[in-house]
Amino acid sequence: MPLGNRSQYLAAGVSKREAWSWAMFDFANSGYTTVVITAIFNAYFVGVVTNNQDWGTFAWTASLAVSYALIIVAAPLVGAYADAHAAKKRLLLLSTVGCVSFTALLYLVGPGDLWLAILLIVLTNFFFGCGENLIAAFLPELAQSRALGKVSGWGWSLGYIGGLVSLGASLAYVTWAQERGMRADQFVPVTMLITAGIFAVACIPTFLFLKERAVPQPHLLAQSAGREALARLRGTLHQVREFRDLLRFLACLVFYQAGVQTVITLAAIYAQQVMHFDTADTMFLVLVVNVTASAGAFAFGSFQDRIGHIPTIALTLFGWLLMVLLAWSAESRSMFWLAANVAGVCLGASQSAGRALVGYFSPSARRAEFFGLWGLAVKLSSIVGPVTYGVVSWISNGDHRLAMLITGVYFVIGLAILMTIDIKRGRDAALESDAVPASAV
Repeated sequence: MPLGNRSQYLAAGVSKREAWSWAMFDFANSGYTTVVITAIFNAYFVGVVTNNQDWGTFAWTASLAVSYALIIVAAPLVGAYADAHAAKKRLLLLSTVGCVSFTALLYLVGPGDLWLAILLIVLTNFFFGCGENLIAAFLPELAQSRALGKVSGWGWSLGYIGGLVSLGASLAYVTWAQERGMRADQFVPVTMLITAGIFAVACIPTFLFLKERAVPQPHLLAQSAGREALARLRGTLHQVREFRDLLRFLACLVFYQAGVQTVITLAAIYAQQVMHFDTADTMFLVLVVNVTASAGAFAFGSFQDRIGHIPTIALTLFGWLLMVLLAWSAESRSMFWLAANVAGVCLGASQSAGRALVGYFSPSARRAEFFGLWGLAVKLSSIVGPVTYGVVSWISNGDHRLAMLITGVYFVIGLAILMTIDIKRGRDAALESDAVPASAV
């Protein structure tokens, strides 16, 4: 990861090694989303666990929806607790152990093990989502405010490389297994162990070198975790007018991320059900898309700091609309490959840009809480988008093309809301909040 001149981008006291160790968590956890959610286990769930039943896609999206609902409830509480106790790193370790452990247990899921698969997916995704919020909350401590986009882009870029490593290792094993005549129910479970192992090893630098710079807030420590979380959330809601641009962006996130999360969670299912890809074809497609996603995250991270957060996100939303139209109309594999790589570029760029803008709008004393709200918005979108797709495909007797086309509506709504956001007003609100003593919040 080329960090360049540290003084240009990183906050005072932050070393290149620490910035790299932070980005390595994106490298580590991306294997989970790539292998489990995007490329392998989702298609395995529909094709093997549910035996290609009409309700299989809906069952998959509903399982994820349950996990995201749990994260929505937990995220503000976890964020407030982390801020009050300066516990981001401790909670990050707990969430990592949970995600790695339950991902490894997916090895036990075979044909017909529907309820075991649902339970484990709910647990793995819950712990993953909690960790995603916590690692993001370190960003404003590591980067200068004018370079949030660039540093965020480093993380997302390295993350897609991590996804590529996990998927590449899994693809190598799947290819070997298929050459020996193994069935999907024999080789897919092993890829869960591969993914869990890489996650566990790759995140070690994060826990060795990333520093917890936050300090405990004594005026909150005497309260219970639940009370302190609710008190801080009430404070945020009380200041809602001061943070209206942040709230508008969170609403924008809910809609455009509904489309993004649909593509992430259903890409392999669409490829196999509509374009008739087999497991190896799908894995290779996602592997290549990870390369374009990494390039998109890195390139747009620098681009974002030059042209601004809003224009960058708007550009990616137009790209997502193009991707939806290409995938919907694709009759040949080459057209679908084009759509997939457009999605890759937009995926890396929109994820990086969104995280950076939340950091730009966040008061320094409430970073974990505000990134908890960011996580809440993303998880809400992860319910709305995929479940919409699952319902449409179910009631239309498996018309995945129609479900994909309807997904494009979410990008249009997100773009409309984005145009109402005032970037300067949103940043000024965060700075004004920092100037108010914590006891007055």
